This record gives sequence, structure tokens and C-alpha cells, in this order.
Amino acid sequence: MAKLTVVPTPIGNLEDITLRAIRTLKEADLILAEDTRTTSILLKHYEIQTRLMPHHKFNEHKTVEQISKRIIAGENVALVSDAGTPAISDPGFLLVRKCAQRGVEVECLPGATAFVPALVVSAIPNDRFCFEGFLPVKKGRQTRLLEISEEERTTILYESPHRLSKTLAQLSGVCGKDRPVSVSREISKRFEETIRGSLEDVITHFLTEEPKGEFVIVLAGKNAGNDDKKN
Repeated sequence: MAKLTVVPTPIGNLEDITLRAIRTLKEADLILAEDTRTTSILLKHYEIQTRLMPHHKFNEHKTVEQISKRIIAGENVALVSDAGTPAISDPGFLLVRKCAQRGVEVECLPGATAFVPALVVSAIPNDRFCFEGFLPVKKGRQTRLLEISEEERTTILYESPHRLSKTLAQLSGVCGKDRPVSVSREISKRFEETIRGSLEDVITHFLTEEPKGEFVIVLAGKNAGNDDKKN
């Protein structure tokens, strides 16, 4: 029976893809891509000639019904995003939900996602954490920030370079300047970098270093430093 396969793609280094993912993309009847231009680079690198179709946040509401019908009719469809695992702060959820509702098999391959390596190298407790993705740009932003300030688990956020400094400053305002944080950028790429310290330390760093690349913020939970003080 045909199915939808969610296929993680490299978040930077093209070598960070599994053999199984490459085979799946080659054998699929159709690949749904967030940006066909970006995905074409990956497909060309691995000599994959499967047909591409755009599937992004601007059209997914209109196409999920059509795509699910195509799978029911016998087409094996692979879903990719520009980088990482689809549906994690990327398009994909609506299609997965529609397929599940229609009884279509959905399989997600293991693979790259940006927040896992950022969390591991942060040196911030990772036994319990919550993933927030991107904060709202306007409506609901302050409410979300206040909720994060009271969260006892480690919180993971995604942020763009032009909003990084603003977000760090707002986190400092609600969490306090001494809250531990780690900021990773360009994960798996040539200029990968992780900055650790207090919110004040990291804010100061980016006053002199212009934020470049895509960022993952790993923020320690409320009272996270108490165990260290006891020891």
C-alpha cells in the first residue's frame, strides 16, 4: 500500500543524510518540497531524479486533500522541508493529520533536526525540556515569554538573526540577566558556533558580533542552577 514518508534532510552539511533517506527519495513517486530550489540542490548532489512539487505554508491548506487522495490512489509520496525534519517548525503537520484521518499510512524516518545537537552541546540540563520553536512575532509574544520565565524545564527556541538580540533582551527582562543560556548557530556547517553563559553575557557578545545564520536558543529552566549550588 502506498504511504506518506516524512524524510529529514541535512540542516547544513549535505553528508548528514541517511542511506535510507536517499533510497526513499529515489523510490518515491513524488517529493513534496518546502522550496523546490533548495531541495533540487540536495537531489542533484545524490543524483535523485524524482519529480518535485511545492508544499509550503502558503499552499498546504489547499493541497493536503489532493495529496492524500493521490496516496490513496497508489502514489508513494515523500515529504521534505528545506532543512531538518518536516513538521518541526516547518510545514508538514496538516498533511500528516489529513493522511491519518483518511487512514493513509504515515512513516517518519529518523534524521537531522537542529535542536537536538544544540541541546546536547549547551551544557544545560537536558533530561527534561520543552520545545517552543519560534515565538510569536507580535500577538501573544509577551504571554509566551512570561510562561517561559516560569518553566522549570529547559526551553528550546528557534530564532532568526535579525530578531536574536531582541529575543535575548526580552528573555532577560522576564527571566533575569543571570539565567543560563546557550546560543548555537549554523549547526553542522563550517562556521558552527555555540555561545554559553548568562543572558547578560550572551547579549553582550552579540553587541559586538553581528548575528549571522540560523539560531537555536537553549534556556535553562527556572531554578535550574540550584542543584549546582547545593553540590
